[in-house]
Amino acid sequence: MSRLRAAALALAIVVLPMQAGAAEQVNVYTYRETKLVQPLFEAFTKDTGIAVNVISASSGLEQRIKAEGDKSPADVVLTVDIGRIDEAVQAGITQPIGSAVIDGTVPPRYRDPNGHWAGISMRARVIYASKDRVKQDAITYEELADPKWKGKICIRSGQHIYNNALFAAYVAKHGEAKAEEWLRGLKANLAQKPSGGDRETARDVAAGKCDIGIGNTYYWALMMNNDPDKKPWAEATKVILPTFEGGGTHVNLSGVLLAKHAPNKANGIKLIEWLAGEKAQQIYADANYEYPIRPGVPLNPTIAGYGKLTADSLPIAQIAAQRKTASTLVDKVGFDN
Repeated sequence: MSRLRAAALALAIVVLPMQAGAAEQVNVYTYRETKLVQPLFEAFTKDTGIAVNVISASSGLEQRIKAEGDKSPADVVLTVDIGRIDEAVQAGITQPIGSAVIDGTVPPRYRDPNGHWAGISMRARVIYASKDRVKQDAITYEELADPKWKGKICIRSGQHIYNNALFAAYVAKHGEAKAEEWLRGLKANLAQKPSGGDRETARDVAAGKCDIGIGNTYYWALMMNNDPDKKPWAEATKVILPTFEGGGTHVNLSGVLLAKHAPNKANGIKLIEWLAGEKAQQIYADANYEYPIRPGVPLNPTIAGYGKLTADSLPIAQIAAQRKTASTLVDKVGFDN
């Protein structure tokens, strides 16, 4: 690793205070924002007496763990999106979780067939639609390429992990040739060059630059409930849960992995199992506005207000297998140009 790269990673990493003197500990490396995960870890420690040490970063965790080798203190990797989950597995820094609790709690399509990862919450890739200009309340992903939407769609970069997963799901559903045709149609319907993030997509719909945008479910809830400056963007839009033709709504995961050389393996597994339990799942639902992975846990009222989520049945692992193809197609059609 170059000195410049190492310095960049060092600047990105936030280390929360170590639990000095704790008899039992677990070390978590995560891409999740500290404020989102800290309530979970505090509750876990209260329930189990196991202290949680956290390294949080915006990038580079896989490389860091790999560089640390068998001396790595990492026990658990907590991350978002099948893209980053898959990258961790491909980097060779994980091992099978081997938990009957996880196998009995997390539905098979939200687990790695080889046991290296499990989803612990879900988010859906949905439509932010103008309340004033869009009258329909149902839409398919396939319809996004319909010329009737020409000049009316906003979206962030096609290479962003959230869109890469959606496009990979389309490849898995329809094949590479049809996915390319669809991406060309979607690109032709864009109101502007892909840019910004999901919040900015809602902003541009509210401003009339486009009629519909593509974003994750939790961003809209965060704007509506947690950010007064951005609340008008949510108030000007409505969330439509799109579906694939003959299928359901595309969902992605927040996921958890067991590090390959976990020095506190037993505690790591305890944390993973706890995150799939009812208490943690309710925290995910209410604090992070995500869909619980565990059946029967109530949704946050704002998320429930979107309507009934019928998640697509495509296994997440099959989406991960098409990530590279989706990325190649984005470049091939010049989606971000």
